[in-house]
Amino acid sequence: MADFLRAGKDWERKPTSVQGVFVLRMPIFKGRPVRLAVELNPVDEAGRPTRKRGIIIRSSTELAEYKKLLEDERLASLLKTIDRLSPKPLKKEEPGPEIIEI
Repeated sequence: MADFLRAGKDWERKPTSVQGVFVLRMPIFKGRPVRLAVELNPVDEAGRPTRKRGIIIRSSTELAEYKKLLEDERLASLLKTIDRLSPKPLKKEEPGPEIIEI
């Protein structure tokens, strides 16, 4: 990872052995040096991230804060309410092969 920190490209992400967990190289920002972070981003069947950008965690302290939030039952309750009230996503219909009628 030291080589990745030193020679990687800004915002480059590298997959890890845990699906959905990536190491992300963050660029210099407001006086902070280049650094590594973890990105949590669900993956599809091929192992590709399903979102353009996932949740970025910069330290073990930040991870502990996220864990505390995610374990709060009120969050689960809120999301169940949102699921119930929000319209269901439309399923994308795969276009069938184009058939030329003769």
